[in-house]
Amino acid sequence: MPRDSFEDASDDALLVLYANGDVAAARSLTARLTPKVFGHAFRMLGDRAEAEDIAQEALIRLWKQAPNWRQGEAKVTTWLYRVVANLCTDRLRRTRGVALDAVPEPEDDAVSAAEAMQNQARTDALQLALNQLPERQKQAVILRHIEGLANPEIAEIMDVGVEAVESLTARGKRALAKLLAGRKDELGYSDG
Repeated sequence: MPRDSFEDASDDALLVLYANGDVAAARSLTARLTPKVFGHAFRMLGDRAEAEDIAQEALIRLWKQAPNWRQGEAKVTTWLYRVVANLCTDRLRRTRGVALDAVPEPEDDAVSAAEAMQNQARTDALQLALNQLPERQKQAVILRHIEGLANPEIAEIMDVGVEAVESLTARGKRALAKLLAGRKDELGYSDG
């Protein structure tokens, strides 16, 4: 496969090319997948450094899996999201006793100071609310409404049925709405 056609190649194809020794295919797949796995880990953990570690570990596991990858059994992203979710769950279980004040605040790249403060307040409020959800609801809500995955893919990642995903997502959204309901004005949201 010519190097200039990597952007049109599927994740599966790039993984197989890497397994066959094509380093450029690995670079292309890494560039494509790193923002996704980092974003998912960051949303699950709320900590940039921890998310970077998780993303790196997940990609290392993908590269180790490459020689044994069986195309067509699962999407690379589905497999990778599951690995990230499991690594995050393990990390959260080890750090449950950490005080909320010990978690560093996420950085924001907004242009103006006012927008940065508003966006930060919204991000913090959402992260705090997400952290109050049961773990499975949190994972389902993040995968569906933040990562934008479809319910069948989430079901595969979470190893549950589609109906369970729908239920977890609905309960998670209702719980988030209750947790954030009294903060609409403070967060700059209005019904108009």
